[in-house]
Amino acid sequence: MAKPERRPVIVVTGLAFEARIAAGEGVVVVHGRDERQMIADLERAVAAGASGIVSFGTAGGLAPHLAPGDWVTAEAVITETERWPTDPAWSAELLHRLSDATHAAMVSVDTPVGGAPAKLALHARTAAAAVDMESHIAARVAIAHGLPFAVCRVVIDPAHRTLPHAALVSMRPDGGVNLPALLGSLARRPSQLPVLLRLAMDARAARSALLRGRRLLGTGFAFPDFPEL
Repeated sequence: MAKPERRPVIVVTGLAFEARIAAGEGVVVVHGRDERQMIADLERAVAAGASGIVSFGTAGGLAPHLAPGDWVTAEAVITETERWPTDPAWSAELLHRLSDATHAAMVSVDTPVGGAPAKLALHARTAAAAVDMESHIAARVAIAHGLPFAVCRVVIDPAHRTLPHAALVSMRPDGGVNLPALLGSLARRPSQLPVLLRLAMDARAARSALLRGRRLLGTGFAFPDFPEL
C-alpha cells in the first residue's frame, strides 16, 4: 500500500545562506532575525498545513569538544525558564542520518552569546551543547499547534572563540549581512581582522557540513515516513 502524501515540513533558520541550503522538496523555509516577523511567518505556514517544524542552520558551540562543522541534534530546547523535549522519533531519524551528531540539549536565546566566558558559563549552568536564537521560537509555535518539532544545527563558532564586534553588528533582521556595518566596525577596530578571518574559516567549515548534511536529510528533512519525491 502506498504511503499517504505528507504535508510539508517547516524549516526555521536565522540566516539567508542557511535558508538557501534548507530549501527543497517537501519543505517550507521560514527565516530571519526578527522574532515578531518570524512568528507571523510561522503561523501562516502552519495555517497552510505542515507535518512538523525543524530548526536548522548554525549554532554557537558551548561544549568544549565541539568544533566548527560538528552537528548537534537537540534532545530538548531550553531557555532560562522553559524546556521543550524534541520529538523522539524524528530526533532518532536525524541521528541515524547524521551519524556523527552530538545528541544533547540546545539553549535558545533572544540576544547573541558571543563571548567565550559567557559561552562557557552557559554550558556550565545548563550542560547544553550549543546555543542559537531560533529554536525556542520554533518550539513554542510547534507546541502551540500540536506539531512535532526537532533541531539539527552545525557549530559555527566553538566555545573558546569570542565573536568580534564586526560579526555581531553585521547581522540584518532578514538574515542577510549588513556589509556597511561590518566594514565600519572593522575600520574603527582593525585589530578584529585576524579573528574575522578565523571566523570566515569556521563559517566555511560549517557551510560545508550543512550542505553535506542537507543531502543526507533528503525530502522532508528526515521526518518519519515522509515520502521521498
